Amino acid sequence: MKKPLIVGITGGIGSGKSTICKIFQSLGVPVSDADSRARFLMNHDESLKAQITSAFGAESYKEGLLNRDYLAQIVFNQPEKLALLNSITHPAVALDFEKWLGQHAHVPYVMKEAALLIEAGAHKKMDMLILVTAPEAVRVKRVLQRDPHRSEQEIKAVMQRQMPEEEKRKLCDVVIENDGNQPILQKILDLHSKLLAKSLA
Repeated sequence: MKKPLIVGITGGIGSGKSTICKIFQSLGVPVSDADSRARFLMNHDESLKAQITSAFGAESYKEGLLNRDYLAQIVFNQPEKLALLNSITHPAVALDFEKWLGQHAHVPYVMKEAALLIEAGAHKKMDMLILVTAPEAVRVKRVLQRDPHRSEQEIKAVMQRQMPEEEKRKLCDVVIENDGNQPILQKILDLHSKLLAKSLA
């Protein structure tokens, strides 16, 4: 049986990649949100929970749920701790995606959405890679509206820890400029048609 094409979609915080994914979903394309699945697994996968507790201590969980504030304090500005956490969670998320992919073997293509798709090395398994981008000022404004509990400083700190967009552009096949001024719907529809054609090739 022919497998679906796997299209990765990534972008920094506030780029609007989730909005782009919703448009693809409205066209009938299954989308796996790796970041949401990671949060789910960290709360519900007993093996993963045990590994995190072993690596970062019993305080990693409070009443059975991930103590995000505690973990964030540990990994913030400590690259080796963040790398350890990623080395524990990324394989579990990758395995979860493979199971999900098996449930969508009948479709022309699927999308995997992840902020750290390239950083995690998952882009190497994609048939196509899309980067969603927007100017920093636009991204900051979007996140401030979405997450009023965050400060501008916090958002910019997150941006600085993510791979620079110019580096991501070199690895991506398609760039969608999502600055709020340029029309994106036609570009998505054209891309959808190309991917459907490619899946039949």
